[in-house]
Amino acid sequence: MTACETGGTMAERLVVIGGDAAGMSAASQARNRRGPDDLRIVALEKGFHASYSACGIPYLVGGEVGGVEDLVVRRPEVFRDEQAIDLRLRSEVTEIDLDRRAVAVRDHEEGRDYWEPFDQLVVATGALPSRPGLPGADTAGVYGVQTLDDGAALLRAVEADGAERPRAATVVGGGYIGLEMAEALVRRGLSVTLVEAGEQPMGTLDPDMGALIADALRRLGVEVLLGEGVTGFSASGGRVDAVCVGNRSVRTDLVVLGLGARPNTALAEAAGIPVGETSGIRTDRRMRTPVEGVWAAGDCVETFHLVSHRPVAIALGTHANKQGRAVGINIGGGYASFPGVVGTAVSKICEYEVARTGLNEAEAAAAGFEFITETVASTTRAHYYPGAREMRTKMIADRRTGRLLGAQIVGQEGAAKRIDTLALAVWHGMTVEEMTGLDLAYAPPFAPVWDPVLIAARKTAERLERLHTGG
Repeated sequence: MTACETGGTMAERLVVIGGDAAGMSAASQARNRRGPDDLRIVALEKGFHASYSACGIPYLVGGEVGGVEDLVVRRPEVFRDEQAIDLRLRSEVTEIDLDRRAVAVRDHEEGRDYWEPFDQLVVATGALPSRPGLPGADTAGVYGVQTLDDGAALLRAVEADGAERPRAATVVGGGYIGLEMAEALVRRGLSVTLVEAGEQPMGTLDPDMGALIADALRRLGVEVLLGEGVTGFSASGGRVDAVCVGNRSVRTDLVVLGLGARPNTALAEAAGIPVGETSGIRTDRRMRTPVEGVWAAGDCVETFHLVSHRPVAIALGTHANKQGRAVGINIGGGYASFPGVVGTAVSKICEYEVARTGLNEAEAAAAGFEFITETVASTTRAHYYPGAREMRTKMIADRRTGRLLGAQIVGQEGAAKRIDTLALAVWHGMTVEEMTGLDLAYAPPFAPVWDPVLIAARKTAERLERLHTGG
């Protein structure tokens, strides 16, 4: 075991790789439970920023957020001065040596390499934006958006003046980040094309719900190309100038890749830390890897889906913070666990709010469920109250037991956060019949007398009853 002298006592050394949500949550929780004389904490972050909101990047690019620093949750000096955490920016870990119990670090500020020893290690390396293995994918002007540094680079590009000012943008991929970036670029005055290989955008929704999003994008002025894959990128003067879609070429000044993200596990794999079938690092419920003294948390890990009972890798700041908190509590001598996820997510695309939880139809089928679906149109408030907006709620229920397996919402203002009620029902394995009796708040400014959640539950329960009775 390696250790260092601090105040005449042997302080255990904790090294954290990654300075965002999971890594800094782990470091902070460990510090809250163990003082600097007992535990020395070094956090290594390869970028220029730590502890920031990556989910805010589309709103930074779109202009709703004033500047890059507005997305920083805690400045480095807070960790250093108030929590005695040795946070080192521009410090990239290039190797984990488990036998040596040390990590190799490249200090980009000082231009030097060194080894940092550890007794316990937290791997919080996050995720990497998926880049297609296509000609020209690494050309200048093709942006992935995963870190705040990525967002800052894209912001500089859209704010360029004169001849450098972009006028046309292409977003490749119609997932959450792709759609949010398409809206952001429209807000910046660019002509935007969205290319999605699937039947509809927002592939985590069922196609009938995704079609509503495609319509909203078109009304915003986005050219939406569905069922078409990108075959390459062409360049002029060293920068991208077109995207090849099938047999045609879409002229563009910049490209944003919205193809999702994959766990960033190259360091862990090279060191022999096991990864699972989703390519995320394997951990137990306490976020311990199979390697003694090595923990992992955040977008780089594989977690457990509480409905499908299958491993999943879901990149969300909510999970990263909870997992990092569990790691820090455990390192600090307490007990905490991360039980798993039900796949809840929410987003805003144009005037539409979009949300989902549990399983969609394809996921339910893959998990072996026999299920029914019910989609209900309703309003966010009493129909006579000013500001009532349309929304659709779709439920997926187990045909035999009536258990709610998943739900999706697409609607206007006031719709999406109802997914939290549905997520709680999925989490606790409620049936749709049980849900019809939920005591939900009612007043005309907030909901109709029958909340959309209750309407959808009742309609689904009635359909199940007809199926079971043969009516």
